[in-house]
Parts: sequence; structure tokens; C-alpha cells
Amino acid sequence: MDLEKRYLELAPPSLADNTAEIDRLAKAWRRLTGQWPAAPLGRVMDYARTLRAAGYRVTATVATGEQGAVLVDLEPGDTTNRPPDPALAERAAELPAGPWPQDGLGVALDIGSTHLQAALLELSDGHRLARATRLNPQTEVGADILTRIHAAASPQGSARLHDMLRRAVVEVVGELCAAAGRRPAEVVAVVAAGNTTMTHFFLGLDTGSICREPYIPIVNRPAAFFARDLELGLHPRAVVWALPNVGSYFGGDLVAGIVAADLHQRPNPAILVDVGTNAEVVLGNRDWLVACAGAAGPALESGVAKMGVLAQPGAIEGVSIDRETWEPTLQIIPAPDGTIPRPLGLCGSGLLQLLAQLYLCRAMDMRGKFTDPTHPRIVDTEEGLGYVVVPAKQAAGGRAIVVTEVEIDILLRSKAAMYTILRTVLLEVGLEFDDLEAFFIAGAFGNVIDPDTAITLGMLPDLPRERFIALGNSSLAGCQRLLRDPAARPQVEAVVDKLTYLELNVNQALMNRFSAARFIPHTDAERFPSVPAWGR
Repeated sequence: MDLEKRYLELAPPSLADNTAEIDRLAKAWRRLTGQWPAAPLGRVMDYARTLRAAGYRVTATVATGEQGAVLVDLEPGDTTNRPPDPALAERAAELPAGPWPQDGLGVALDIGSTHLQAALLELSDGHRLARATRLNPQTEVGADILTRIHAAASPQGSARLHDMLRRAVVEVVGELCAAAGRRPAEVVAVVAAGNTTMTHFFLGLDTGSICREPYIPIVNRPAAFFARDLELGLHPRAVVWALPNVGSYFGGDLVAGIVAADLHQRPNPAILVDVGTNAEVVLGNRDWLVACAGAAGPALESGVAKMGVLAQPGAIEGVSIDRETWEPTLQIIPAPDGTIPRPLGLCGSGLLQLLAQLYLCRAMDMRGKFTDPTHPRIVDTEEGLGYVVVPAKQAAGGRAIVVTEVEIDILLRSKAAMYTILRTVLLEVGLEFDDLEAFFIAGAFGNVIDPDTAITLGMLPDLPRERFIALGNSSLAGCQRLLRDPAARPQVEAVVDKLTYLELNVNQALMNRFSAARFIPHTDAERFPSVPAWGR
């Protein structure tokens, strides 16, 4: 095994260059040698601390052998006058070598901030044996990522957040294996994906720098490692690969989504949209990829509308309204035993359908204002006029389910932000919506949203409906594909290399687009020819 030392002077992190710490080092080495050195997981944090303490002037020692190029030591300053210690070569063995196992069990893992979703596969034939979902226990610390990062500010807090997630992964793998009548010790490969912060928590890395300017992760391209490094209780030589992130706000879950949609191999432009708290968008084809993210997901969050709830038994997931009487017909998520509980509130799909139906029956105009304050379904509330979806005597808890004009305005802002992000990213590359061959919608949003509803509201473009493709959990789907298809794995690095992240700077042109999109479906009716122009 060959050992090589080089002195490197790196540009410090900045808003103009927010490359992750370890990737910054690896890029500098690649510029000199053509190799991208991998860092063993157990040494990543030490290397990052050394980089910072040395002012990004360091000497790297890289061992090259069957594991490829491996960063085995990092020293502050220039120490190239001292030959490398031959014993350092042993550190390369801390990384897996050779091809991935193709016999045994594999686990695809989506590390969501709210839920963990996983699938167990037979690697020999790619057959899925079981699937499981588990609440992310970190929600006990905080529902949002920022709260968890603050809770992990101390070494004890960081260790706690990591261990909560690690234990949950062990439990969900155990659940998968029990369902399939197999043992965790038979699992030889894991492909995992999550947003940048969740990936750091999973790997036991510091998250503090992700939320502080200039927003630098520790690593964006973590090397594959042995499951024993995280004490996951799998086969002694089981290999784990956490998909690479692109930046603080674009994680491996989106990279997995690109793989699931084959976006990186399509000859013609297509778009992938994953809506959660943010709307994350990837646009491109086999030659180029651009991505951006923006706050457009609150319409689907339970905290926006007072009557908004998460999808659960009792949540209203669908609404249709009689054009003459304005009386609603509700679709309610049933209880596990099949019974229909009293309604609790509206989940995301129900809220959006309600707005579209109110517009189509002319109960609400294009501004989101009710057209007849005297109608029995319209009531006066502390927040102005509201539409009674469910009277108090029919609702769970005896509280009427009412959606007000104030809440409608918030929802319209969210849908306007969504459309504006889509329109802006297309304009940035000189395309129109009609140029898109396919429109992929990922996540729970893709599973529950009816394209006609979203188009009626002006949330999604008015395209032929067959172009809209719901991917479901695209992160999990991408991880499963990478387990089944070893040839697809090298493509992931190419995806990251050619992906350009667009910052959506708030300028006058963007604000003008947003203002125009706040109406139903839009101030420019020609953009939505299939939507009735009632109320204009």
C-alpha cells in the first residue's frame, strides 16, 4: 500500500463557497492527484477539528490500496519534511474494500425528520421481503430540525440525538427481519438517505455548523463504512452507505429521489418536486441538473390552519362541495378497524381540495374571499368570515371545523410560493412548463394530491395530466434501486458533481411572480386554460 503526504492550503469556508469541511480537503487533493480520498467515519470529526484549528493549512497523508484512496492522517501546518509513519496504512482497513455483497439481506433506509421508513430486500434477486415505518424518536426533542440542532450543541446532547436515531434504526431493522422470518445478522448491506442534518445525526457528526453562517456541513460525501462502527447489530462485515448531500439544505434524500425518477438519465427535461416544510425542486436531464428549495410546504403542515391536522384516523382527506347548496361531502381517514370516526380536522390534501371546491362552486372568489356572507355555511369568527366544514355537534371534541379567510390567505401564499419556485427555476434555465416531459411529485404530497386540485388552485402548472407521476417516498425508492442495481451506484457521484444549486434571491421579478400567483388560479388566466374562470 502506498502512502503519500501533501501540504494543502485551503480556502476557508464562506457564503460563496460552502463546501463541507471534509469535501473541501478531498477536492484539494483531487485537484493535485486526480483521486478523491475517503475518510474513515471514526476519524471524520477529528479531521474537521484539525482543519479548523489549523486555519485550513494542513498536511494530509493518503494511503492507496484495495480500498482506494483513504485519508489516514491530517496534521496542522506543513509536515512534509517528515516521512509518513508506515503504521498509518493500517487505517485504510477501517473502510470496506471490494465489491458490495450480492448475497444476503439488504436494507433501504429513509431517515426522515418525522419518520424512519425502511425496506428489507433479498439481494440475490432484489425481492422486497418487508417494509416498516417508525416514528423518529428525535421528535421528542423537537418537531423541527433547528430545535434538535440546538439540543445537540453540547457533546452530551449530540451523543443523545445520535443514540436516539441509532437505536431506532436497530429497532426498525429488527422489525423488518422479524416480519420476514430472518435475522439482523443476515443483513450485509444498508443504503440510507436523509436530509443533511439527519445524515449527520445518523453518522454521529456535529450539526452545529449546518445552521450557522456560512452553513458548512462536516461532510457531504461520507464514505461507506462498516455497520459495526455504529453498533447496528448486523452482519460483522455489513457495509453501510449514506447517500451524499449537496449542501446544508439539499440532502441525500433528494439525491435518492433523482435516482428513483431517473432524472439524471432522461434525454429530455423533467422536474422532481418534493414538498414538506420546504418545496425542494430538481430540474434537468442526463446532461445537466439544477436544484433549489424554498418555503412552500406549510400548506401541508398541521400548524398552518387551526383546523389542520396530520393525516390520521379522523382527518378529512377529501372534500367535494355541492354547486347549488354549498354542502360538503367529506372523505375521512378510517380507523384501523375500518370504522369512520368523527372528523378531527383537515389534513393537507383535504385543505387543498376544500379551497379548490370553494372556488369551483363560487363560494369563494379568486382572492380567497367568500362571495355570500349571508349563506348558512358562512359564519363570522374572530378572524373574519369562515366556512363551516363540520358543525360542532358532528365534530370530534364538539368543536366546529371552520376554515377562515385568514387561513385561506396563508394557504394561498403557500401555493403561490410553490408555483413561483417552479416558474423561477424554469426561467433560470430558459425553459417553459410545456418543455417538461414529466413532472414527478415525491413524498406524501405526491401520494395524496390530486393534480386537478393543485392545478385549479394554481399550485402546479396546467399540463396534460399524464405527465404528473406520483413517486411516493422517492428517497426510499432510490435507496432500494441502489441496493438492487450495483451498476447504478457510481452514477450517484456523477449526479452530485453535475448538480448546480440555485439560490432563489428575493428580487423584484420574483416578488412580482409571487404576487401574481396569490390569486386562484393566477392573475394570468391563459396559464390555466383548463380551470374555469369563475369569479373573475
